Amino acid sequence: MTIRAVVKGVGHYLPERVVENKEFEKSLDTNDEWIRARTGIERRHFAAEGETTSRLAANAALAALEDAGLKPDDVDALIVATSTPDNTFPSCATMVQDKIGMSAGFAFDVQAVCAGFVYALTNAHALIVAGTAKRVLVIGAETFSRLMDWEDRGTCVLFGDGAGAVVLEAQEGAGTAQDRGILSTDLNSDGQFRDILYVDGGVFSENTGHLRMVGKEVFRHAVEKLAKTAHAALEKAGLGSGDVDWVVPHQANMRIIKATTQRMQVPLDKVIITVQDHGNTSAASIPLALSVGKASGKIKQGDLVVTEAIGGGLAWGSVVVRW
Repeated sequence: MTIRAVVKGVGHYLPERVVENKEFEKSLDTNDEWIRARTGIERRHFAAEGETTSRLAANAALAALEDAGLKPDDVDALIVATSTPDNTFPSCATMVQDKIGMSAGFAFDVQAVCAGFVYALTNAHALIVAGTAKRVLVIGAETFSRLMDWEDRGTCVLFGDGAGAVVLEAQEGAGTAQDRGILSTDLNSDGQFRDILYVDGGVFSENTGHLRMVGKEVFRHAVEKLAKTAHAALEKAGLGSGDVDWVVPHQANMRIIKATTQRMQVPLDKVIITVQDHGNTSAASIPLALSVGKASGKIKQGDLVVTEAIGGGLAWGSVVVRW
């Protein structure tokens, strides 16, 4: 008998405010055509004043629980992947726990920037396999609009706000690659590249700071490392690119998505793409895309799904899951 962490439900939440590319033309030397051509982004959502990361996360969590047919107290653990928590502490996860009415279990945050959801999913998988939890609610939620330098056209047009959530449940499997659930994971980091994607603020500097990025370097590392981690995770599961039904990548920009999946030898029609509507929502991008992929009828039970992401740190990784 093999214990698998099986996807029981998914859900997402997006703030009401939709920001089209044209809005940036009012204050920046840019335009809709330039943004679309370089990123594939057409619009994104921004949180309203007072709309916190924990609120976005809670809304996505409730949607995922409804999809799973479960109540908050049916869950043993809650993990939030975020780089934009409401406060330095307590954790965003404990705030979500309170907001959704989860009165038992435990909750904690994971911070790996855009790779956060992959890291959180891997932690949830480990908790289930170890028998520490039977059901884990895994959420990616961000309000990156609050980290933007609105005079930097190279970064402020890229990011959006949102949240996505997945409910994982322990189920018995046969121990083969045909089992439903998480089949393998692959995590990596390398701190020597921390200066190509970071926020220039924090506790030490006594201000929140703004996101800073060396775009060309991030692109180069992303394409190389994302394809490599995806292949590593597939190999661990005893599978190859030809077995993949869907790639659900971190939605950074279309050029990275196209280049990475080309290296993976997976055609673009097997890739769930939401970057055009959401922009880069960091740790929220993969669960958002998973939820949209299921809701649109693309991702179905039994499909083999590969998720991969890279973020500041640098931190990157992938998860192979049979839906």
